Amino acid sequence: MEHEQQVKRFWTEVGVAPVDGGGWQVHLDSRPVKTQGFRAQIVPTRALAEALAEEWRAQGEKVDPQLFVLRDMVDFAIDQVAPAPDVLIGSTLPYGDTDTLCYRAPEGDSLRTRQDEAWGPILAPIEAEISAKFALADGVIHAEQPEATRTALRARLEALDPFTLTAVHNMAAIAASLCVALTMLDDGADTDALFGAANLEEDWQAIQWGWDGDALARRDARLAGFTHAARLARLARSED
Repeated sequence: MEHEQQVKRFWTEVGVAPVDGGGWQVHLDSRPVKTQGFRAQIVPTRALAEALAEEWRAQGEKVDPQLFVLRDMVDFAIDQVAPAPDVLIGSTLPYGDTDTLCYRAPEGDSLRTRQDEAWGPILAPIEAEISAKFALADGVIHAEQPEATRTALRARLEALDPFTLTAVHNMAAIAASLCVALTMLDDGADTDALFGAANLEEDWQAIQWGWDGDALARRDARLAGFTHAARLARLARSED
């Protein structure tokens, strides 16, 4: 919605209702909500619809667009991803080609020990799930991933619904790791721990030299974005 900063609250009651044919939709004073692209904002689970409704309920007398975190991701999934998922899949796959977890410090380095301990338990289950191996590299020199791995990752992304795919893309972009993003789809996945694994090198440097305020603020902002995307993935697949 353009110029939402100037829009006054125009509804009183917020509710959710099932949709004929499947799915759930938020209603404002009995009017069903549409996406920013003017499509019906129908989501797959009641849990996600209720979370969207809470964003509307949290608004004050004037609409604050920054409070519509879930709505913006949901609208993107409906308006942009659902009609052409291959576009987002194509922009998500590179986070597997250059996955942070595949680039390690040299053997014997104390950072390498921490990387192996934190990243091995993430990579191994992904490799087992897709029946393919990741190529690892010392340092920052590009490691070409096997074609079988790239093909398997594409198939994994193609199996996702538009909402989960949107969440995975956002998490992968923030973490610079498709493996971390896919692991967040596991039942009981620990958001803070997985973000910490993706941010391991930066956190390691901070342990050595200390955080500065700007770096800490950037980390907090990235963690917030990662957490919001992880929440979308959980809600979109909730069994209510």
